[in-house]
Amino acid sequence: MELDDADAPSQPHLLKLARQGNAGAFEQLYRLHAPAVFTLALRLTGNRAAAEDIVQDTFLRMFGFLTGLRTDTPLRPWLKRVAANLAIDRLRRERRYGDDERLGSMESAGTVHADSVEAEALLRRLSPLARTLLWLHEIEGWSHTELARRFGRSESWSKSILSRALARLREDMDPGDDDA
Repeated sequence: MELDDADAPSQPHLLKLARQGNAGAFEQLYRLHAPAVFTLALRLTGNRAAAEDIVQDTFLRMFGFLTGLRTDTPLRPWLKRVAANLAIDRLRRERRYGDDERLGSMESAGTVHADSVEAEALLRRLSPLARTLLWLHEIEGWSHTELARRFGRSESWSKSILSRALARLREDMDPGDDDA
């Protein structure tokens, strides 16, 4: 079972211990937050191995930045922001975000509800860029300004990609309109 930051009252103490070099505290922080970071990375990349790499890189960055992390604010949003940025960097490096290729099937991490499977299948039909923008905007709450800044594009670019992605999802969800 995954815990929320609110359910982890010892997080400030764990951060303090981790800063002092306590490997057990760092491990506890990893176990507490890695599942959420992995889920986000998997949603953005559509690739289990890439998601695992992103989780590892995210926690390496956390380890390198321990002294700069505030103990009075939740850690998970910061970790998820780092993971999202790493996923975006990966997309840019691979130059995959400009094409319309369909992703192969994604491995499931256990039994998933049928609606979740359908939602994942719909998301996999989007290009990696469209899926990433959709997820970050609609689920993670990134603004068009943040997306545009992170991708080095304009807000209208972000809005356009998102609009087309949503239109495609609506079309894929209701393909029977032609029969009327």
